[in-house]
This record gives sequence, C-alpha cells and structure tokens, in this order.
Amino acid sequence: MSEERVVTYSTEFKVRVVALTNQLKVDTTTIANIIGLHPVMEYRWRQESREGKLVEKRSRRIGMTKITKIPSSN
Repeated sequence: MSEERVVTYSTEFKVRVVALTNQLKVDTTTIANIIGLHPVMEYRWRQESREGKLVEKRSRRIGMTKITKIPSSN
C-alpha cells in the first residue's frame, strides 16, 4: 500500500480552477503551481470540461456568515 496521500477535489473546485485558467489566460502550469496542483490534473479537468463531463451541480444551499461587531474601547 502506498504511503502517499490521495486528495479528492470537489466538482465545484475543479470547475472554478478551469474557469480561472480560462479567465486569466495564463499558462496552466503557473496556475497549477500557485494552487498546488500537478499540471496534469488541470489539463485533465480542462479536457473533461470541454467534453461536457465536468459540470458544476447547482445546489440550493446558501452560505451564511455571522458578522460580529468588536466592542469599542471608549
């Protein structure tokens, strides 16, 4: 059994990485290095996106963040 860690990425993450590479018009290896991915992963995701295999599934979940005020020291 391999000692290496296997990382599973969500479809949402993959779609966002592909969109980022398309928007920035930057070399794929540059984006992969910044994000910490192997460039082959990004190439594969881009190919899956072109083939229609990588589609983000819309969910009805809404993110909520509670904003708390810091008391003033008056």
